[in-house]
Amino acid sequence: MDALKTKQLSEDVFDYVVAFRRDLHMHPEPSLQEFETTKKVSAELDQMGISYRLMNPTGLIAEIQGEKPGTGCVAIRGDMDCLTIQEKTDVPFKSTVDGLMHACGHDSHTAMLLGAAKILQSLKSDFAGTVRFLFQPAEEVAQGAKLFVQQGALEGVDYCFGQHVMAQYPAGQIFGAAGPTHAECDKFTIKIKGHTCHGAMPEQGIDATVCAAAMIMNLQTLVSREFNPMDPLVVTVGQVHSGSRFNIVSGEAWMDGTVRCFNRDIAHAIPGVMERVVKETAATFRCTAELVYEQFTDVLFNDEDAMVIGKTAAEKVAPDHVMHKLSPINGSEDFAEYTAHAKSGFFMLGCGGDYPQHSDYFYVDEESFKTGVALYVQVALDTLDLLQK
Repeated sequence: MDALKTKQLSEDVFDYVVAFRRDLHMHPEPSLQEFETTKKVSAELDQMGISYRLMNPTGLIAEIQGEKPGTGCVAIRGDMDCLTIQEKTDVPFKSTVDGLMHACGHDSHTAMLLGAAKILQSLKSDFAGTVRFLFQPAEEVAQGAKLFVQQGALEGVDYCFGQHVMAQYPAGQIFGAAGPTHAECDKFTIKIKGHTCHGAMPEQGIDATVCAAAMIMNLQTLVSREFNPMDPLVVTVGQVHSGSRFNIVSGEAWMDGTVRCFNRDIAHAIPGVMERVVKETAATFRCTAELVYEQFTDVLFNDEDAMVIGKTAAEKVAPDHVMHKLSPINGSEDFAEYTAHAKSGFFMLGCGGDYPQHSDYFYVDEESFKTGVALYVQVALDTLDLLQK
C-alpha cells in the first residue's frame, strides 16, 4: 500500500490511540494481572468486528483475514504490563494506582497495536493473508512470550514483528539492526550457610558474610577470566543480605543478581561455571552454598530477511528518519522467545523525554505514536505482499 495512505490513516487514528493509551496509563496492571486491560482491548476489538481468543491467564490474540486470495501470516506484537513504581509525573492522566506505573511504555505499545488493528480492519479488502495481533502480558517478568508460544501464538506464522518505545531517543525515529540487539538475561540466587558465634570470637563460627564478600568478587572473574573479553558479559549482584546483629558472626547469607550476554554459547556455559565458582569459594571459607540459576530471556537475534522488510517499511513511513542502526542493548526483551519460531524483527521507536525507561518520571512524546502505528501497518502489509510472490 502507498506509504502516504498509511501515514494518513495513522494520523486519522491518532486521537483514538492517545485516548486509549492514557486510559491504560491511569489504570496500570502488573504482570499476569492484566485482566482489566485485556477486557478493554477485547471490548475495542468487538466494536471493530475483529475476532480474537483470550489467553491464559491474561492477554489475547486477534486476527484479521485479508479478503484477497492468498496465504501467509504475519504477527505483530504489543505488550501490556506495568512496573511496580510510584509515578511522580504531574500529567493529568498519571497513574491512579499506588505503587504501579507504566514506566516502560507498554501502554503505548498496546494502544499503537490497537490503532494498527483499526486501520488494517478497514483495509482487509486490499490484502491477502492473515495479520495476527499479539496483545501480550508479562514482558517485565519474561513470562508472557513463553506463555503465548506454549498456547500456539506463533503456529502458522511466517514473520513476527515488534517494537518498543525508547526514552531519550528522538521522537518518531526508528532504530533496528539484524543480529543480536538485546542481551540474554538470567537470574541467579545464592544461599550461603555457615555457623553463628559471638563477634568477639569469630574463630568459633563460620562467617557467611566474609564468604559472601569473597563470592561477590570471585563472580566478577566470570567476566575477566572465564570467557573471551571480546564477548560482552555483565554479572551484577543486585542485593545481598547477611547477619542479624552487629556483634554476631553471621551464619547465613544470600544474594541474587543477573547475568547478561549476547553469545548463546556463553549463555549455555555460565550456569556450570558459576556453580563451580560458588561451590569452591564456599568451601574455601568452610561454608556451604546453593545456587539457583534461572534463564529469563534468550538473546534477541533479529532475522536478516525480516529486518530488510522492516527497514523498507520504516523508510516508507518515516522518510525523514531513515532507520538508524541500533547498537546492542544490555537490556533484555522477551520478544526473543518468538525468534525461535518465526523469522522475526524488532525495532526501537524514539519517544523523546528527559528520563529513562523505568524512571518514576518516565514520559512519552505521544507524537511518536503516528510513526509507531504506521510502522506496524506498513510492515504487516509489506510482509503479506512479499509472501504472495
